[in-house]
Amino acid sequence: MTEAERAIVRNAYAKQIVHAAGTDDPRLEEALATIRREDFLPPPPWQIMHLASGSSAGPVADAVYLYQDAPVAILAEKRLNNGQPSFLTRLIAAGNFEAGAHAVHIGTGTGYYTAVIGRLVGPTGRVTGIEIEPGLAAQAASNLARFPHVRVVSGDGTALPLDPADVVFVNAGAARPADAWLDALKPEGRLILPLTLGFTTEQGQAMTRGAVFRITRQADGYAARCLSRTVIYPCAGSRDRDAEAALAAAFAKDGIGRVTRLHRTDDLPEDRCWLRAPGWSLAYD
Repeated sequence: MTEAERAIVRNAYAKQIVHAAGTDDPRLEEALATIRREDFLPPPPWQIMHLASGSSAGPVADAVYLYQDAPVAILAEKRLNNGQPSFLTRLIAAGNFEAGAHAVHIGTGTGYYTAVIGRLVGPTGRVTGIEIEPGLAAQAASNLARFPHVRVVSGDGTALPLDPADVVFVNAGAARPADAWLDALKPEGRLILPLTLGFTTEQGQAMTRGAVFRITRQADGYAARCLSRTVIYPCAGSRDRDAEAALAAAFAKDGIGRVTRLHRTDDLPEDRCWLRAPGWSLAYD
């Protein structure tokens, strides 16, 4: 297949992913059509995961097979993949990455979605990608070298100091919002945050399930809204036993759709809270 033919495949893929993500942002479509997914994966053959069936297709060597709405393995021994394109595109759209913004991507992996974010903020913006797996961080830094406004840092994204950010996008399951993420948000800055409970799959893989929230810093605190349910790889630096117990109690009841505020305190009345954990709460007002 020629590069011109691959470009046709990428254009079709981009249209399908943007549609499946429920967004009509032409900038996202352009980014997905332009960025070659194969440039952000290990060398072929590639292992494509099919989420609906829970199975893996046989290894493929032709990059045309990468342009479907399916994750691809990036660290097979740890069962890590690069995420389902439509789901992550939906979350990126919710972050509203504007030209000139500073974006932080926690869990950058090998850099594909970091590159998409880099296209959205443009050369007048900048992206800080953080990855806790040293090998993946090194790969991401190499893959993103042609993006001068993107920097990759190897380390724990919950503990590293962050420059003021317009968007912090957490691409892993956390039991609580890290203070560093909330502190870094500029006025009207957005935090895209999966809040999740840990579990072990039948294959022995550590995973988490829960819901993704969009948290917006406002003059009087933090607005919060649930975006969707999720199953996602755990955020290693943000698993907290007390917070996870509070999450379990919250997920066992109704009311997640009525959450409107995040408070950095736990002294609110119980009837105002969907979740109340040590030092923070998700409340109805």
